[in-house]
Amino acid sequence: MSIQRLETLKQHLHCAETSRGAPQTVMATGSPLTTHVLDTASGTPAVNLKISLFRKDKLGQWTDLFNGKTNSDGRLPGLLTQDTFTMGLYKVTFDTGTYFLEKGVNGFYPYVDVVFEIKDPHQHYHVPLLLSPYGYSTYRGS
Repeated sequence: MSIQRLETLKQHLHCAETSRGAPQTVMATGSPLTTHVLDTASGTPAVNLKISLFRKDKLGQWTDLFNGKTNSDGRLPGLLTQDTFTMGLYKVTFDTGTYFLEKGVNGFYPYVDVVFEIKDPHQHYHVPLLLSPYGYSTYRGS
């Protein structure tokens, strides 16, 4: 087993231990907002999937905050720092069309936008995406 995979497993176990009881705080994870994309059709993490993060500004426009691609575990670390995480509306755009195209799979959804409201920026928010070529699901995780 690779060192990277062992570290990933260690992080999963740490998150599981800290998610029991009261809402998880940012201090437990090091990031106030996290995501995880799983390709349910293949039963694997969605590797190299482009993700963009936006916040709605006072004029009602979406401001681009972060862009990146998921790692080998389907995660994108470092979306935000606590200093940049404030109350408001956020949107995560998952580029599912390019992801499936690169896998040689016909998909139905060219992208998935998940819009959510942050009322307490001192809590940890996890926004996972369960993905297949013809469907997806999301929820507020821990």
